[in-house]
Parts: sequence; structure tokens; C-alpha cells
Amino acid sequence: MDFLEMALVAATLLCSLVAGFLFAFAVVVMPGISSLSDQHFISTFRVMDRVIQNNQPLFMLVWIGSIITLITFTVLGISELPRVEQAILAIATSLYLLAVQLPTLTMNIPLNNKLQSLSVEKMGVDEFRAARDEFETRWKYWNAIRTVSAIVTSLMLIILLFLQ
Repeated sequence: MDFLEMALVAATLLCSLVAGFLFAFAVVVMPGISSLSDQHFISTFRVMDRVIQNNQPLFMLVWIGSIITLITFTVLGISELPRVEQAILAIATSLYLLAVQLPTLTMNIPLNNKLQSLSVEKMGVDEFRAARDEFETRWKYWNAIRTVSAIVTSLMLIILLFLQ
């Protein structure tokens, strides 16, 4: 196995782990905590998010590693792969960076940070409701986009694996 193939395997694995993480949030975590009261929903989400924001090492390895390995494979693969595979790779990389990573940075993380900045000990029932209303629907919407895009990216990378 040469370096190009190793980069493809690593990118496929790490992007698929990110897809699984986003999928789990979309179909288990968010529906599960959606049944909680506004105060408990916000408190629970903040606790989970704090684990990520404290740079949990394995999470960071997977998340940042997916970007690095995909970009590495793209740089190497664009000149070495046949045209059809180059097209698949270009679409997969663009999709991952623009529809998974960009919304994470511009939408989901800012929403998370806004929840983290709340003074929950001083909030009343109406303030919890307003904070949740401002957060939950938008966060789920952007997570759905990230989830579908990450899954499609992983499928495209799996196709490239089979074409090698």
C-alpha cells in the first residue's frame, strides 16, 4: 500500500467517524434531550458541548484528522488519479469542507458558544424557553445538513477505495 492509498484509507475512516458522530447527534442525542424541560435541555447540551470544547483528545484527533487526511489525499490524488476519480474526489472534498466544516465553524459552534455564555443560574422559565427556541431548531437544521453531507462524502470516499 503506497502513501496515496494510506491517505485515502485514513480520510475515509476519519470522515466516516465524523459522519457517525453527526448522525448519532441527529437521530439519538438531540431527539433524546428534546424531551427534557428547557432548563434541563440547555444544561445537558452545555455539559456535552463542554467535553468537546475542552479539546477532548480523541474527538479532536478524529475531527481535525478528517480535514488533514482528506486535504492530503486531495492534494496527492488530483495529479495521480484518473479523471473520473479526480471528479469524485473534488466533489467529496468540496462537500466536506463547505457543507460539514464550514457550517460547523459558522453556525453550530457559534450557537454552542451562545449557550455556553448563558448565566443559567440567573435565568427564569421564560428566558430558558427563549434561549432554547433560538438554539434548537437552527442547530438541528445545520446538523442535518452536516450529517447528510458527511455521509455522502464518506460514500464517495468508499467508492474511491473500491476503484483503487
